[in-house]
Parts: sequence; structure tokens; C-alpha cells
Amino acid sequence: MKKSIALSTPLYPAPCIVVGVYDPKGVPGGMFVAWGGVCCSEPPCVSIALRKSRYTYEGLMAHQAFTVNIPSERHAAEADYFGIYSGRDENKFAATGLTPRRGEEVNAPMIEEFPISFECRVVHSHELGSHVLFVGQVVRTWALEECLSDSGYPDPCKVRPLIFAPQYGTYYGLGETVGHAFKDGRSLRKKEL
Repeated sequence: MKKSIALSTPLYPAPCIVVGVYDPKGVPGGMFVAWGGVCCSEPPCVSIALRKSRYTYEGLMAHQAFTVNIPSERHAAEADYFGIYSGRDENKFAATGLTPRRGEEVNAPMIEEFPISFECRVVHSHELGSHVLFVGQVVRTWALEECLSDSGYPDPCKVRPLIFAPQYGTYYGLGETVGHAFKDGRSLRKKEL
């Protein structure tokens, strides 16, 4: 039986996203964001939610651009670092040893070592309450070659994306394949319509 619990959003898993921006002075930085994901297929768009108090918010507003960088399991400590410390106080790239790579389409840095990066141009923003929701149109997608399948698309078993359980403050890796989308459910159909 289900039980009513505290008002919350335990949507598992949350993606681990490191948003890349240049600060107002042009220094590469960014932050770990768990509130984000794909919000449109055509044109391809992603959404991220930031608090106005975050230094990354200032850079995003100044340049109207950001990158979405997906860390692998092996980069859990580096991704976490981007969520702990402020770019007001230090250069997170220098501290973690990660390499900023200037975007080719937008004025925002990618993280060279992370397996997937999207360059995004801000197309909408909306104040929701504690956070401001930004919609970024993806204008270029990048992936490490060693993470690509034969079809040229990132293979989740090679990417090994880091995932997050916000209510517990814990990171997880991707589990095993448990089914096939748009196929396995067909077996439940009783009759053809």
C-alpha cells in the first residue's frame, strides 16, 4: 500500500549535469546541476534550473549560453567538486585538473574529459520560485569517440553516466539492461485494435 510522504520530488535517478559557463570576466567555470533534462526533441532543447544566488547564474545571464556536460562514473569526485565550491572563490577547472574547451557555437566552455557535452543557446527563462528554469536550444552535440557505438550515437554502456539520488546525497552508476523500449510492452496487449 502506498503512503503519503513529505511533499518532495523523488524522481530517480536525477541526471548529473555539470553546466559550463564563462563568468562575467571570461573565466571558465560552472556548477553541478541535478534539476535538468531533455525538454524538446525538435528543435533539440534541454532545461536546467539554477538559483539566482549561484555564481554560474551570473555567467549564464551575461552570455546567454551554457554547456551541458555529462560526467562518467569515474568523474564522480570532479562533478561533486563543481557542486560544492563557488567560482567566486576559485577556478574549478584548475582545482579539479579538468580541461575547459571553448564551444564552437556558443560562448561557454565544455569539459573535455566528460563523455558528452551539448552547446546550448538560451531561448527561454522562467522564474519558478527557488529556481529559475532555463531552456537551452542544443546547437552542437559532442561525444568522446571511445564512447560511440557503431551507429555513431553515444553508447550508455561506454559512457557510464553518473546518476544522483538528491534526497540521499548519493551517486550511482548505470545498472544492467532490464528491457527494451517500445518493444517489451507489446507482449501485454490482449488483442489487436
